[in-house]
Amino acid sequence: MPTPAASLIISAYNNADWLQRCLWGYARQDRTDFELIVTDDGSGPDVGALVERMAAELPFPVRHVWHEDAGFRKCTILNRGIEVARADYLVFSDGDCVPRADFVSQHLRLREPGRYLGGGYCKLPMDLSRKIDRDVIARGLHTDLDWLKANGLPRRKRSLKLWARPGWRERVLNAATPTKPRWAGNNASGWKADLVRVNGFDERMTYGGEDLELGERLANAGVTGKQIRFSAVCVHLDHARGYVKPEMKAANQAIRDAVQAGRRTWTEFGLVHGPKA
Repeated sequence: MPTPAASLIISAYNNADWLQRCLWGYARQDRTDFELIVTDDGSGPDVGALVERMAAELPFPVRHVWHEDAGFRKCTILNRGIEVARADYLVFSDGDCVPRADFVSQHLRLREPGRYLGGGYCKLPMDLSRKIDRDVIARGLHTDLDWLKANGLPRRKRSLKLWARPGWRERVLNAATPTKPRWAGNNASGWKADLVRVNGFDERMTYGGEDLELGERLANAGVTGKQIRFSAVCVHLDHARGYVKPEMKAANQAIRDAVQAGRRTWTEFGLVHGPKA
């Protein structure tokens, strides 16, 4: 098989309905020269069955990487995704996010050596999330601002991401936004070699800033963020977060504080465990 232009690494956990919508979104991309890797943090059999069934229908290779459920170990399974990815360039998103049809194209068009990209998302309320079905996605309405507003999207600044279609609007807004680029797990990309150089995700991290920590180590290593939040866009489907505990965020913040204070680039708890060789 030819080497794909990109490896898409999609995190998943126990929500086959939302993951199906996510995969429908990738089925409608304006290019298909990529592979998609579902990195599964211990879902039950429904998710694996869905991936197997849809893999036969999708116009690109799909793989399912799974480990047993032992609590929130998203960083660990994402590292397994990095290891098996065949492309030089990796795009990350979540199984509760549905991409716009140019999502992959925008990440590949805007990539640069020595940079990582931070994209944008628009979070949908639950009532609207349920309306994002296969027909809506096929027609591109899930990222159509007029359709979303007519169906219950609250008026808020984040809708600008859906207004800024490719062209002068996206360029102006990317340049003008005061928001700094960051590695957000639902929409980010980078070179596999750069991720390997900083040893991937820190597997001690649970929920709360675990993706940001990777971006901070990349920046310390000279891989700076590039803002594309108005260029590469997805919509985020709503869901409960019963697994979130305050102590998780506190422990993660302590790790991030140490990374920033020490200008650390390497984690000893990443793709390989131990000090840098």
